[in-house]
Amino acid sequence: MHSNKGQALDKNMLKDGGAKLMNLAHRVVLTVSGNRLLANPFGMPVIELHTTGRKSGLPRSCYLTAPVHDADRVVLVASKGGDDRHPDWYRNLQADPDAELVIYGRRRKIHAHTASPEERAVLWPQITAAYQGYANYQKRTTREIPVVICELKN
Repeated sequence: MHSNKGQALDKNMLKDGGAKLMNLAHRVVLTVSGNRLLANPFGMPVIELHTTGRKSGLPRSCYLTAPVHDADRVVLVASKGGDDRHPDWYRNLQADPDAELVIYGRRRKIHAHTASPEERAVLWPQITAAYQGYANYQKRTTREIPVVICELKN
């Protein structure tokens, strides 16, 4: 019989494995289609975020959507689908906010920071207007989903 802690670990391992599998599938579809298929789900561009693992020090990458973006910044949402835990990419950026991302086929250096309460208050309505799913994710968790502002460097 599993303990509650063991059951929670099993559940988290399943969730994390599913998320990694989805990310891999997205990577394959983008690569095979020459970045044409799944490049703008729900009207948001897909970005590939490159971070340094906070524990391993190794390069890490994942695909995310950017609900708000312009020439100077890309806004990311650390929703993890409404999970009660922060996504690893967010924790990596907290440890090392200097990273890179690829948007519209162009690799850019960024400096990331978690939006202040004032910045989040302005951005959250824009985020949920771009994709209502983020509001649903927020309802699934007691944590406030962080909004990450990635300032693009030249």
